[in-house]
Amino acid sequence: MKIGLFAVGTPRMAGGALLRTVAVNAERLGVSTLWVPEHVVLLDQYASRYPYSDDGQLPAPTNAPIFDPFISLAMMAAVTSKIRLATGICLVPEHNPLVLAKVVATLDYLSGGRALLGVGIGWLEEEFKAIGVPWERRAQRTREYIDAMRRLWGEEVSSYQGEFVKFERVRSNPKPVNGPKLPVFFGGESAPALRRVAEYGDGWCGFNLMPDEATAKIKRIEELLRANGRKRSDVELAVSPYTKPIKPDDLKRYRDAGADELVLIKLRPPREERELVANLEEIAREWVEPASRI
Repeated sequence: MKIGLFAVGTPRMAGGALLRTVAVNAERLGVSTLWVPEHVVLLDQYASRYPYSDDGQLPAPTNAPIFDPFISLAMMAAVTSKIRLATGICLVPEHNPLVLAKVVATLDYLSGGRALLGVGIGWLEEEFKAIGVPWERRAQRTREYIDAMRRLWGEEVSSYQGEFVKFERVRSNPKPVNGPKLPVFFGGESAPALRRVAEYGDGWCGFNLMPDEATAKIKRIEELLRANGRKRSDVELAVSPYTKPIKPDDLKRYRDAGADELVLIKLRPPREERELVANLEEIAREWVEPASRI
């Protein structure tokens, strides 16, 4: 089983030097993937409910310096050579799909094919309104955007005619290292989110799930894959307990549930570089090394 680290590039890792430190040492210690979240703006007051807390509030201050994920990942790509670089989660419907396709492809090309596009449709309606993107039909918008981006990644000259995306005979370069096969993972645990994984995703990142909860979700994904004429091997499944407490003994339970990667939030807010390195070495001893033997 692989171990990934989530929430890189937030207040936990504020500062470019610390981003480089976490990337270099995470790769050295065998971490599989670095996951960087995205919010363009936050609001002090909002009616939307954050799906992973009991009170519906985002468990972070609204003045938190949440970095742009692609700039953060590019900085970490520059000092590493193997570790995967993932958005966790990119709010795709908030972006122009042609611009996003270019950004993702550039990150993948410059990193030697290590980009992973983790995708979400968003939970904060007020953020969409601030950006000027309709909240309604954002799931349908996301599907078109992904379809259009894959076309741009795979074709020398591309055209697309949809409800939300229209372009004729354009060229978009560079291409991702593996063209349209650049992995697209969907976040979310709802029935529609699981259907997205099975219908047109390359993977899933499920959040806030203990092993028994992950088992039920993964079983449903496997059923949906069969219904769509796809195999379990067509997707990679990552699971995160998020803030729920787990023990190293739970690694086998996540493996038995069908998870390929366990994504952890174990980075403590460091005051200096040596604290960060010590924290990463602790994570390696407690999680990465035992997971590698499973």
